[in-house]
Amino acid sequence: MDSSLRDNALARAPWRDLLLAGLGLATLLALTGSMLDLPAVSVAVAGLLYASLALLLITGLALSGSCFGPADRVTLGRAVLVLFLTSLTVQPGLLQQHAWPYALLCLTALLMDGADGYVARRTGTASPFGARFDMELDAFFILMLCLAVMVLGKAGPWVLLIGLMRYGFVMAGWCWKWLSHPLPESFRRKTVCVWQLVTLMVALLPPTPGLLARSSLIIALILLSWSFAIDSRYLYQQTRQGAHDGHSTEDS
Repeated sequence: MDSSLRDNALARAPWRDLLLAGLGLATLLALTGSMLDLPAVSVAVAGLLYASLALLLITGLALSGSCFGPADRVTLGRAVLVLFLTSLTVQPGLLQQHAWPYALLCLTALLMDGADGYVARRTGTASPFGARFDMELDAFFILMLCLAVMVLGKAGPWVLLIGLMRYGFVMAGWCWKWLSHPLPESFRRKTVCVWQLVTLMVALLPPTPGLLARSSLIIALILLSWSFAIDSRYLYQQTRQGAHDGHSTEDS
């Protein structure tokens, strides 16, 4: 990072919000540790994840030129809960012993989604940075739910493909630039996303039979693969159409 970008990042960094969020995460860990035998590895994972989040936020604000608004603070609050839940997944025994409280906290994090959009609309502070922050947190939350479902023994490692597929799509865009082009709004894409979240939440519930959890998650994986295939085909066709139009213009 050059000096100008570094200075810009430092100037735009929401230090107070990051400090309060960090204290919130530390409080959650301390309260949990006072009630349960919370292993040190969970604290270390939470700290590492939060440091990574803070670095990404600071860099994203500097690159986008955005300011950290009220809606972003709501998203940051939800991120604290998601990171806390993620830190608990490293201890399968703890997770299985307290599956109900864990599932209810996951449901709370899910219900908090949308609150940031409401705040952004009410305060007139919607921004591309805020939308990207919310989208990336949603993607990480889905991956975390997949990990929790696997740790609880409701599905095998294959369930991680649900959470990793989007990251694979993004990485593929680094190799094939046409995959990184913007996509139009899609009801189909939103519906598949909702199906993922619902099936993952249902699978987390202790009474849900393993067969039902696996069956619904397999359907979710198939639907997600189908959705990504449609998006990939659309982007490929748009790229070919653009190249064809460019050649036609040159010929004329």
